[in-house]
Amino acid sequence: MLDSPRLRIAVGRITLPVEDARPAPAEDNPIQRRDLILLERARTGDLEAFNDLVRAYQDHLYSLVVRMVPDRDQAGDAVQEAFFSAFRNMDRFRGGSVRSWLSRICVNAAMDAQRLKKRRPAQPYPELEDDNWQPPAGADADPERTAIGAERTRVLHGALAAITDDQRTAIVLFDVEGYDYGEIAALTGVSLGTVKSRIHRGRLALRDRLSDRMELFRG
Repeated sequence: MLDSPRLRIAVGRITLPVEDARPAPAEDNPIQRRDLILLERARTGDLEAFNDLVRAYQDHLYSLVVRMVPDRDQAGDAVQEAFFSAFRNMDRFRGGSVRSWLSRICVNAAMDAQRLKKRRPAQPYPELEDDNWQPPAGADADPERTAIGAERTRVLHGALAAITDDQRTAIVLFDVEGYDYGEIAALTGVSLGTVKSRIHRGRLALRDRLSDRMELFRG
């Protein structure tokens, strides 16, 4: 991800685990303790410690950004720029969750990319159009269910592509990533009321665009 000659990823190394739950107090969370130790070591000049943070979070952050900036190259650039920004601004970290700190920087980079490109995506969830990203089919998979799922995905993608960037970002963070209103407000730098408004308006806009295809989403 980071292509600086001094700041780079070691290919083939095991990716460090990332917690799925929302941040907990560092003293109660071994992942957060690990992250704080790595960040402190990186602050003293240990580049490999920062690379360990990159390896731990690059997939998670790319998955987040690519839903906001669905052009894959653009999303990759945004994540790379976010890591460089985090590296340059380590001294500004004031405690708490390193994961949330990195996520906030990535969300800001993604929003900057959207503002610069002014481009609406055709595919907000590109992993679903690429067989390499698909999970293995279960034993109960059947052609009819697969076809319905593919059509549902296509229709939903079209609807998401039609709403505003701000609404799509809020909906992805809330409905897909599971952040709460306060966390989204902190990540996007807007008020709690604005977050709620964007989610509400975005859902209304989606419902309007899906009104003639709601049978796909029932049952």
